Amino acid sequence: MATPTLEDLRIASRVAVFERLKPEVVDRLLAPATVLTLKHGDCLYHQGELAAAFYIVVDGWMKLYRITAGGDEAVIHVVTKGESLPEAAALTNAHHAATAEAISDIRVVRVRSDHLVRCIHEMPEVAIAMIASSSRRLQRLVQEIEHLKAQTGIQRVAEFLVSMCPEGPGPHVITLPYDKTLIAGRLGLKPESLSRAFAKLRRVGVKIHASHVVVNEVSKLKYLAASEWIDVDPAITPRH
Repeated sequence: MATPTLEDLRIASRVAVFERLKPEVVDRLLAPATVLTLKHGDCLYHQGELAAAFYIVVDGWMKLYRITAGGDEAVIHVVTKGESLPEAAALTNAHHAATAEAISDIRVVRVRSDHLVRCIHEMPEVAIAMIASSSRRLQRLVQEIEHLKAQTGIQRVAEFLVSMCPEGPGPHVITLPYDKTLIAGRLGLKPESLSRAFAKLRRVGVKIHASHVVVNEVSKLKYLAASEWIDVDPAITPRH
């Protein structure tokens, strides 16, 4: 473990859980923070272990997954720069509900649980901020589950690609942030279903070249993600 850089602290101080706290409160929370660096495939913690710290990703990507009763890996979420985990477990000394594994080289700010608890005794607004953050995260997870049930596979893939595109109508060239097997798991698809979805999206101007994706018209992808399409018809264009 190492001392955080100024850039580490800048990113960590802007995490969603701190957004309603005064700068001096955030500085107090981060004062004893350390930094961990992990390689691709390293685990930050494992499902079932006791939580001992609160973490903020300041560079790279990490997946959260559970092992099912059948021994399969179920991806719950993918965390990246500027996101935190796991607030509730860190405060309650609970067991981790999932395993956190690096899916790229990664840099993580670590704040010990006992320090968080002391800060809450001194500054109760910290607890309110963390409860609010956990509630917002739960709402997002519920929305993701709703999407998995309500959207077709191709709609999920379209929405994922839209989320990766910068502002503007396109064309855009984007780089997939992690491998396609993990993308499939995150979207609740089998790898072969993801491949079929990518193939269908060619008809609306999406081209896949290994880890690079060309999106010619973002508006078509947005329309597809929000529509009830079952088949992709190139003649259909977004309504204005």
